[in-house]
Amino acid sequence: MNITERTTKLFLVTAAFSVLLSCQKLTDINENPNSAASAHPQALLPKIEWDAFRAWRGTAPLYALKMIVQTDGENANQIYNWQRGSFDPYSQLRNVTKMEEEARRIADPGYLALAKFFRAYYFYNLTLTFGDIPYSEALQGEALQVYTPKYDSQKDVFMGILTELEEANDILKEQEGGIIKGDIIYDEQASQWAKAVNAFRLKVLMTLSMKAGDASLDVKSRFASIYRDEALIGEGDDAQLQFLNQDGNRYPEFNSSSYGSGMYMDSTFIRRLQDHDDPRLFVLATRTREAQEQGLALDNFAAYEGGDPIAPYAQVNAKAVRGKLSKVLERYTQDATTEPLQLMSHAEQQFILAEAVVRGWISGDADALYNEGVRSAFRFYETYAKGLSSFVDAAKVDTYLQQANVRLDAVSSNEEKIARIMMQKYLRSFHQGGYSAYFDHLRTGYPTLRKSANVQTAYRWMYPQEEYNINSAHVAAAIQSQFNGNDNIRNKPWWVQ
Repeated sequence: MNITERTTKLFLVTAAFSVLLSCQKLTDINENPNSAASAHPQALLPKIEWDAFRAWRGTAPLYALKMIVQTDGENANQIYNWQRGSFDPYSQLRNVTKMEEEARRIADPGYLALAKFFRAYYFYNLTLTFGDIPYSEALQGEALQVYTPKYDSQKDVFMGILTELEEANDILKEQEGGIIKGDIIYDEQASQWAKAVNAFRLKVLMTLSMKAGDASLDVKSRFASIYRDEALIGEGDDAQLQFLNQDGNRYPEFNSSSYGSGMYMDSTFIRRLQDHDDPRLFVLATRTREAQEQGLALDNFAAYEGGDPIAPYAQVNAKAVRGKLSKVLERYTQDATTEPLQLMSHAEQQFILAEAVVRGWISGDADALYNEGVRSAFRFYETYAKGLSSFVDAAKVDTYLQQANVRLDAVSSNEEKIARIMMQKYLRSFHQGGYSAYFDHLRTGYPTLRKSANVQTAYRWMYPQEEYNINSAHVAAAIQSQFNGNDNIRNKPWWVQ
């Protein structure tokens, strides 16, 4: 199945589901005015996948990761002063719950496995966002009339996530050669989903690197077992959502008015690409207006410059007015299908495995795994940065990997090796992975992120105001047990303590 067929399926299936609902008898609709009493999981899966792969994306993480700056106002993410997070992902989880229910109703294990995966994915990001969250009693309003669920400890949430991912993999292994109708990510191939599930299991376990000594979590042996015994993502197996130039199915930043006005590249990101002679700069950013007027070539590193993320935004704006700032490359805002959004990629998986070797969790060749990750990251842009592939082709990555400040074997200590692995994970994360690189920074300290001396690190988001209004007793108990009653973004949740 080609890209067009796969992505168009999203709209064909959801359109068919809408027609199904519109043809119901009025008496049937009145039995449940908010949703259909039942629906085949095939009709639910495309929308679930579409929402999940677009969640936690956008420009907000790029401010925190020092990849873009704002010139027409102060952005809270740029100065690590965000406040309340959102429980909106629970709305998406309701759709996942519905698919799980329908999968059980028709006894279709493929959909049940994907429901477990997407539950794990959402809860993983939710617990990293807040800390303790509703988990074991969440989403039980309709079935059990539990409308104010208790908060589970972050450790229990992580243990539940790992269990659900293991169960998903066990189901998918039994579906070898099976078809999951409606799947727009892997052309309905259950075996491909098993690879993504296992790669994500490795990601969750590596997130818990600071808890590797906790015997009840058993992080190291779990990781080693997955690496030894389970199917993993190979080159070309990326879990990614591709786009079409159709209304409602275009790249999220297409025609972005924000990118067209006050957003520019951050000097932190630009300089790191320049310091590494990294040609990915040429497929991510524009030359400054001044460089263009001077006739500097696209592949001249001196043609690119970013704004200082800790300078007053008016000062950065003045620099932009003088034509001395680069913007995000036009393909992100002018090409409706510029590149897919990746939920789990081969590149990220290989970097995770390289880190595991360095940490002594598994045996293997860290250098080879690291190099594979870099090659895969370059190949992504070679494939999808239309008309720019010559900047990031195989010859360019060969040259890149020979540099003394890139080679993993050029440093001897494990700390230095982890720093280099984190740098490469960071450099591949422009508009990919949401806050993943920020969470890596919190657990490893790498890469460093430029901030003013008076700016403190933010480790989490405050709970939503709605929870104080409708679930006050449970949210108060969670705040008390974790942070002595202080719901503050500077408090460290369990996973980074």
